[in-house]
This record gives sequence, C-alpha cells and structure tokens, in this order.
Amino acid sequence: MDVLYQVLPIIIYALLSILLVVLIILGIKLIDTVNKTNAVLDDIEKKSKSLDGIFSTIDSVTDAVSLVSDKLVEGAAALLGKLFSLRKKKKEEEDEYE
Repeated sequence: MDVLYQVLPIIIYALLSILLVVLIILGIKLIDTVNKTNAVLDDIEKKSKSLDGIFSTIDSVTDAVSLVSDKLVEGAAALLGKLFSLRKKKKEEEDEYE
C-alpha cells in the first residue's frame, strides 16, 4: 500500500504534465488558426469593398430604368384613359340623338 501512495502521485504528475503540454500545443494551433481566419476575412472585406462601386452603379441604373418605366406606364394609362373617355363621350352623344 505504501508503494501505491508513492507511485500514484508520480503517475498523476506525469499525466498532468502531458495534459499541460497538449493544451499548450492546442492553444498555439488555435492562435494560428485564428490568425489565418483573420487574414481570410480581411481579404474578403477588401474584395467586397472593391465591388461597392459596381453595386452603386447598378443601383443608379436600376433607379433610372424604374423611373423611365414608371413614366411609360403613366403615359400609357393616361392615353388609355383619354381613349375610354372619348368613347364614353361619343356614346353619350349618340344616346342623346336617339
């Protein structure tokens, strides 16, 4: 039993030392992975900022196209409204003469 009390702490200390070394290695690898991830994110941010000009141009073009199409629709609606009002007036005049 005396031997067990002497050997067991040595085994526990050895295992704790191995665990400490493994944790240090994992910590170093984690720091390396975080640094690589930060580099990738910085690259993605840089590339997305370079596309901002293209997206703003597309936005202004779509706004212009939308404005033109709205004006065309308004013009067509006004033209159809005038045609129907002329037909209605013509029909009313015919009804008056009958």
